[in-house]
Amino acid sequence: MDNIKSYVQEHKERFLNELTELLKIPSVSADSAYSQDVINTADAVKDSLKKAGCDVVEICETPGYPIVYGEKIIDEKLPTVLVYGHYDVQPADPIELWTSPPFEPVIKTTDIHPEGAIFARGACDDKGQMYMHVKALEYMVQNDALPCNVKFMIEGEEEVGSPSLGWFIERNHEKLKNDVILISDTGMISNTQPSITTGLRGLSYVEVEVTGPNRDLHSGLYGGAVANPLNILAKMIAELHDENNHITIPGFYDKVEELSREERDEMAKAPFSLEEYKKALDINDVHGEATYTTNERNSIRPTLDVNGMWGGYIGEGAKTVIASKAYAKISMRLVPDQDWEEITELFTKHFKSIAPEGVTVKVTPHHGGQAYVTPIDSTGYKAAASAYNESFGIKPIPVRSGGSIPIVALFEKELKSKTVMMGFGLDSDAIHSPNEHFGVFNYLKGIETIPLFYKYFTEMNK
Repeated sequence: MDNIKSYVQEHKERFLNELTELLKIPSVSADSAYSQDVINTADAVKDSLKKAGCDVVEICETPGYPIVYGEKIIDEKLPTVLVYGHYDVQPADPIELWTSPPFEPVIKTTDIHPEGAIFARGACDDKGQMYMHVKALEYMVQNDALPCNVKFMIEGEEEVGSPSLGWFIERNHEKLKNDVILISDTGMISNTQPSITTGLRGLSYVEVEVTGPNRDLHSGLYGGAVANPLNILAKMIAELHDENNHITIPGFYDKVEELSREERDEMAKAPFSLEEYKKALDINDVHGEATYTTNERNSIRPTLDVNGMWGGYIGEGAKTVIASKAYAKISMRLVPDQDWEEITELFTKHFKSIAPEGVTVKVTPHHGGQAYVTPIDSTGYKAAASAYNESFGIKPIPVRSGGSIPIVALFEKELKSKTVMMGFGLDSDAIHSPNEHFGVFNYLKGIETIPLFYKYFTEMNK
C-alpha cells in the first residue's frame, strides 16, 4: 500500500474526468422522464467495474431499475467485502438556484474546498463516493494489493426508497454472502478530523386526522359550542411532550438503548461550537430533551416532530370558519432496539386516547425503518478506524447520525453481516439541494483510504 498516494496523484486527472462523465448522465430515479438515463448509468457503472478488475459483472434486473453486481474472488478462504452504493440521484429542482447547470459538472474553489470541489447533482450523493470504491479496486488490482475478496452491489433506486432492493437481496443470499458490508454514503466531521458513522436512527412516519362537525361551520354561530378540530389537534400535539421535552407516549422509552459513558465520551470529542450552531440557524437558544447535549439529542435519543399541520382556511384575507377536519404529519426518529412498527402502534393507541369527546381521530402510518448501530469494538469498525488513522494521520471519532438509512438494517437482517459506513462527504456539500458538490480532496482521499480498510480488515480476520 506504500504507493497508493503516488498512484492517486499520477491518475488524478483521469479519475476526475471519469467521474465527470458519470455525473453528466441525469440518472433521476424519481422522474420517469429520465428512465433511459438511469439505465444508461447502470451500463456505465458496469463498464467501470469491468475496467477496474472485476472478473464477473452483471446487470441484474429487478421489478424496478437494475442492480449492478460485480465481484473479484481471489480465494474463497479469505474474507469478502460487499460494497454497496447507488447510481441514481435526486431531482435537480429548483434549477434556478444552481450557480452552474446540475448535469454539467464543473470544479470550483470554495472556502471549505480551496483545492476545488466538483459541482453537480450526485457529486457527493452518491456517484462520487461510490466511484471512489471502483477506483480503489483498480489500484489494488493493478498493484497486486487486493488482500481479500470483493463484491459490488450498486442500485438505482436509493433516492426513491430502494423498493426493489429487498426483493433482490431475498433472492440472492448466496451471491451476496460476505463478511462485512462497506458503504460510503455518509460524511465526516471535516477534512482534518475524520469520523465514522456508527449509528443511524430508525423512523416511524404517520399522518393524523382529527374530525369534528360534518362540515365547516361559521365561527360566530358555532364557536364555543362545538369542538374545533384545529384547536383540539394543537392541544393533542402539545401533550406529546412534557416540561422536560420527554415524549409522553406510554412505553415509548421502554427499549431505548442507553449508551455507555465510554462511547458518549468518545462522541463528545467531536469538534462542536454551540454558539456557531445557533448562529448558523439564526436562533438564540437550543431546545430539546433535558440532561442531554445538542449532539446527543439529534443522534442517540429518540425524537417526535410535527412535519406539517393544516386545515381550515389558509388563503388570503379572512374566512371565519371552524374547520371540519385538521391534519398533521408526524415523524418519530428512533434508536436501536425501538421497533418502528411497535412505536407506530404505541403512538396510535396513545394519540386516540388523548382525544376529547366531540372529535374522532384517524392515524395513518406511512412508512418506517429500523435503527442501526455498528459497535465500536467490531472488526469492521476497527479496520476503518485504522485506515482513517493511517490516511489522515489522526484517529477518527465515532458519531451517531440523526438520519435514517433503513436499508442498513435490512442488510443485517437478510445477510447477517455488519455494515461499516466510511463516508468522505461534508455537511456543507449540499446533498439533495441546489449546488451539490464534493471536494476534490475528499474524492481522492477516499480512493487513498479505502484500500487500507481492505488491508486491515483482512489482517484482523486471519
